[in-house]
Amino acid sequence: MTEEQPGAALEPAAADRSGQGVVAAFGQSLKTLRVRAKMEREELGKRLGYSASTIASFEQGRRIPPPRAIDRSDEVLDAGGLLSVWKEQLEKAQYPAFFQGMAQLEKQAVELLAYDTLAVKGLLQTEEYMRAVLSNRRPPLDAETIEQRVTARLARQAIFERRPAPFLSFVMCESVLRRNVGGKEVLRGQLEQLLLIGGRRNVEIQVMPLDCEDNAGLEGPFTVVTREDGKRFVYAEAQSTSALETDPKQTVLAAARYGIIRSQALSPRESLELIEKLLGEL
Repeated sequence: MTEEQPGAALEPAAADRSGQGVVAAFGQSLKTLRVRAKMEREELGKRLGYSASTIASFEQGRRIPPPRAIDRSDEVLDAGGLLSVWKEQLEKAQYPAFFQGMAQLEKQAVELLAYDTLAVKGLLQTEEYMRAVLSNRRPPLDAETIEQRVTARLARQAIFERRPAPFLSFVMCESVLRRNVGGKEVLRGQLEQLLLIGGRRNVEIQVMPLDCEDNAGLEGPFTVVTREDGKRFVYAEAQSTSALETDPKQTVLAAARYGIIRSQALSPRESLELIEKLLGEL
């Protein structure tokens, strides 16, 4: 990675192990402070709004607590900041290694352009759709990893509430909207969410029709992110691997390619009309 590229300069496997180590170390700290406070898991769970088994999952490094739970644990256990200091590292660890750099970029984006061909973009997914997508992974993800990734993915959707609002453009292949991920009820909820988000003033959702003869996006999905300082990044992901490109020439070409894709797709208004039509067919 270059100096300006976000994320730790680690190979995916090493980064995953590093993240697991952070989660395990936090869990041990939580347990040590709880024992020092002479508090049972049931009591701590009651104060935090969790079951004793969930507290055990936190302590054993099998689950990452959300930031508010970390702060509350620090307060309840009178830890003096020893737990809260872990928040940034734990937030990073909740994402798979190949996505950690992109997760940081989304928080800094003033513009995000995304083209997708297989599934609805994570930023646009409903919780039910997320679970369906993650449950389809092979080899299967364990239940706690799915919960962790759902929580992380939902947290990323705070981008829609940011002020000043970034410009967000999403183009997706029509097949994405027709793919029955999770069943009809899940798909119905997802299409409804797309209509809702597509109505925001800073968001444009477009559909690339299946019968369109011209498609500049046949090489696959990608995302172009621009930071406030004007630095642009191109992110592409496949089969649990990713590439985050920073070369100015490549990022300019990717942005230009995205512009061509947008011009070939249905307009935002036509796209929302198509989504409404597909929703009515379910």
